[in-house]
Amino acid sequence: MARKLQRPRPKQGARLAALRRAAGLSQVELAQLVGEPQQNIAFWEQSEKPPRSDVLPKLAKVLGVRVEQILEGELPATRRAGPVGKVQKLFEEVSTLPRKQQDRIAETVSALVAQCKRGA
Repeated sequence: MARKLQRPRPKQGARLAALRRAAGLSQVELAQLVGEPQQNIAFWEQSEKPPRSDVLPKLAKVLGVRVEQILEGELPATRRAGPVGKVQKLFEEVSTLPRKQQDRIAETVSALVAQCKRGA
């Protein structure tokens, strides 16, 4: 059985991973939202190399930060500051449920959002 060597994560990669987690996203989800393979996200999180310049603005938008924060900002707090809306509070509650239940709720909400967009 092969053993995975543990080495400290470089600052750049740690920052991206922390921003992703603060946004409540998995590597797969972030990859889908920015149109990149999950392997690229994993590489950038384990590397001192920053994401490509064409990907940085997409990452910043999805993560809700400025490009500068991805490149040289401080690690994010575990929770974003600012007012909390009704929907955000609800999804924070959903985030405490098991992953399978979260997925079912996400599918239902996605269907409702699509239905509302079609009706609008």
